[in-house]
Amino acid sequence: MYDVNSKCADDFIDHGEILETLAYADENKENIELIDSIIEKAKKRKGLSHREASVLLACPLEEKNEEIYRLAEQIKKDFYGNRIVMFAPLYLSNYCINGCTYCPYHAKNKHIPRKQLSQEDIRREVIALQDMGHKRLALEAGEDPVRNTMEYYLKSIETIYSIKHKNGAIRRVNINIAATTVDNYRLLKEAGIGTYILFQETYHKESYLELHPTGPKHDYNYHTEAMDRAMEGGIDDVGLGVLFGLDKYRYEFAGLLMHAEHLEAAFGVGPHTISVPRLKHADDIDPGDFDNGIDDDTFAKIVACIRIAVPYTGMIISTRENQKTRERVLHLGISQISGGSRTSVGGYYEQEPEDEKSEQFDVSDNRTLDEVVRWLMEMDYIPSFCTACYREGRTGDRFMSLCKSGQIQNCCHPNALMTLKEYLMDYASPETKAIGDRLIEKETLNVPNEKARAVVLENLRLIEQDNRRDFRF
Repeated sequence: MYDVNSKCADDFIDHGEILETLAYADENKENIELIDSIIEKAKKRKGLSHREASVLLACPLEEKNEEIYRLAEQIKKDFYGNRIVMFAPLYLSNYCINGCTYCPYHAKNKHIPRKQLSQEDIRREVIALQDMGHKRLALEAGEDPVRNTMEYYLKSIETIYSIKHKNGAIRRVNINIAATTVDNYRLLKEAGIGTYILFQETYHKESYLELHPTGPKHDYNYHTEAMDRAMEGGIDDVGLGVLFGLDKYRYEFAGLLMHAEHLEAAFGVGPHTISVPRLKHADDIDPGDFDNGIDDDTFAKIVACIRIAVPYTGMIISTRENQKTRERVLHLGISQISGGSRTSVGGYYEQEPEDEKSEQFDVSDNRTLDEVVRWLMEMDYIPSFCTACYREGRTGDRFMSLCKSGQIQNCCHPNALMTLKEYLMDYASPETKAIGDRLIEKETLNVPNEKARAVVLENLRLIEQDNRRDFRF
């Protein structure tokens, strides 16, 4: 029985409810009167239910799809402006005891080199990331209770935050690790993490069990209920995501939105972020072995419909996708992207020899961070290295209340400009700096509050002339 408030995964991700939702969407996918009413509701910027959004996703009518795309782009601008938050993944370890059939870290893969970063390794990796200009990291690791312990994670987070190199500093550490206990989530919160991220992979329980035949991740309910335990442990910023390509995309879409609705209903705050990775080639993984791949047009529509359905959430796309795909979905709802990424353990400090590669997946966008930053600015986006909300306590319901009211832009727009100025001064190529300085000069005029604008102008001067850093609203 479907129950959005239940703490049991079988209730808030109810298989019968999803099947009924998909049937309803099929019945109404060309019901213009209903589709128009859903679009009108979406224009109020309050979101849509999983059933309403599924109707839009199923709609084949080109004219209505164009309305959906235009609305998604406008909602993204209303909530997030033209800012794009920058981050990089940092792989700590690829030791793993799970048997996930879509991931090269699975326990049966005997030819991928197994690695775990020591604290000194982490120091070298972080300095390399700081020298690129990164301020925000997402920690990644396989599940191995002997090697990848909570003690190891906590020490690694402490190490990362302690490293100050030239003008570099990692100001926010997000973490993407296996489902764990309330007590462990409490420890992560105390260690100062930002967002706890955990991809569901698939919400289809039968498929989930087949795709995770061995290891602790086989437990569908424990995995799916992880965000509840994280919230109970005090982590009020959590990130959802599915791996599109493992099961039918419309099923996953409905399940993902039901999970977001559950968090909103049970804890008063929905997901801080939603990621939309697609299955990609990896060491011993061929996407062609899976039957549910989605094309670029379908992928773009998924992004647009998520943006409309959950307008407040940050949406993330990684370097799994190429430049062309990333550019398309930036306009449809994406608000965070990675740049200059390495998906191997120890991949930033030095290039891995061909026979020692430990990548989790092939990177499709191999540009440097500087190239990605310049590309964004050439499209009039503001690359933002801001971490102020986390450090000022604007997390969870405090962030969401500001975001839903539109007030968050009064902080985020100025902070984006100031952190971009830091990047331009410390790390950018001359060409990127010239483009960025022109963009900042133009965008400073768009700070609506006159007093705030004066503060921004003064802080920009101090960054450039006095080598001051880390101003924030």
